[in-house]
Amino acid sequence: MDALILLGSFVLLILLRMPVAYALGLAALIGAWWIDMPLHAVMISVTGGVSKFSLLAIPFFVLAGAIMAEGGMSRRLVAFAGVLVGFVRGGLSLVNIMASTFFGAISGSSLADTASVGSVLIPEMEKNGYPREYSTAVTVSGSVQALLTPPSHNSVIYSLAAGGTVSIASLFIAGIGPGLLLSAVMMGMCMYFAKKRNYPKGEVIPLRQALKICVDAIWGLFTMVIILGGIISGVFTATESAAIAVLWAFFVTMFIYRDYKWRDLPKLMHRTVRTISIVMILIAFAASFGYIMTLMQIPSKITTAFMTISDNRYVILMCVNFMLLALGTVMDMAPLILILTPILLPVVTSIGVDPVHFGMIMLVNLGIGLITPPVGAVLFVGAAIGKVTIEATVKALLPFYVALFMVLMAVTYIPAISLWLPSVVL
Repeated sequence: MDALILLGSFVLLILLRMPVAYALGLAALIGAWWIDMPLHAVMISVTGGVSKFSLLAIPFFVLAGAIMAEGGMSRRLVAFAGVLVGFVRGGLSLVNIMASTFFGAISGSSLADTASVGSVLIPEMEKNGYPREYSTAVTVSGSVQALLTPPSHNSVIYSLAAGGTVSIASLFIAGIGPGLLLSAVMMGMCMYFAKKRNYPKGEVIPLRQALKICVDAIWGLFTMVIILGGIISGVFTATESAAIAVLWAFFVTMFIYRDYKWRDLPKLMHRTVRTISIVMILIAFAASFGYIMTLMQIPSKITTAFMTISDNRYVILMCVNFMLLALGTVMDMAPLILILTPILLPVVTSIGVDPVHFGMIMLVNLGIGLITPPVGAVLFVGAAIGKVTIEATVKALLPFYVALFMVLMAVTYIPAISLWLPSVVL
């Protein structure tokens, strides 16, 4: 009955179209009232939820990504990817995926990835004979890897939701394998369609121009070296590397690229603060919701329920995948991570799944949800930028959904994809 009151009130508030953050907070208050717990204890859990040093990584990474996105980095990364793969058949689609790989490793955001890369490449691909809906589908599906590779904001949120027992550094390094696998599979799909549909080849860029493009892009790409190199070497923590990344992004954008106007900086800061405030409110109220769930012993009850279905880890992981895929289509990623991690982590650890590995499984699942209707935020952004209907974009995405599901199965059932690199590096 406790679980019904807590979860039922949350679902009811969502159906009444209350914002997710406030629905979590109000449901926590209802749950506390039901079990006769002092309401001020809920308020303490709210403030405790955001009083963590590691959370500083989120605003710093968001700000670094925003500075790079609006400072001309996406255009330079597109040009750099064109040097590497733009000359083969279907080269522009490969450039799209590769540019997303590079930019995702700087922004850590699928939305920023889709907006930045899509605004440059979707019109260019259409000009070169690619259908607009196909170009949009390539952009949207390629952006999923930004959720996996460092500096993924969602990895930080997962670490928080796991109670701080999973290090952010481990999650960052673990995301490299799945992220590169996803990019490779997407590029393979693009090459297959390019040959089947006879998409055009690009031109080989002259050596002198190619060198200039590479040098121009290296300044931005060095952000990845700062983030990963600092963490791996032990010079920085994840939070400290985020702060250094902001300083580097500011220096490159304002003093080297100089495409961004100083007068526009206050507007960028305002947008970033608005984004971060939404995320922090969500984290705070999710902490209180998770606190009440723990008091009600909901995670242990759900673990027991899963174990009654089967004691086979492969069957349980498949059930968890289907649950995450279904929920990911109707709810945004960050709240689902905050709500489901305390519930599902005990389930998977009880069958021997590493928490870092499960983090990658969750991110891939919910990343697919971001490009799937009816609530796929990245899908909507991509369709708006591509100026195509949601229906046409989803139709073009169907083969990419199959490829993404194959990646999900590989990440789920081959733990080494996620765990090998952290075991070597850390």
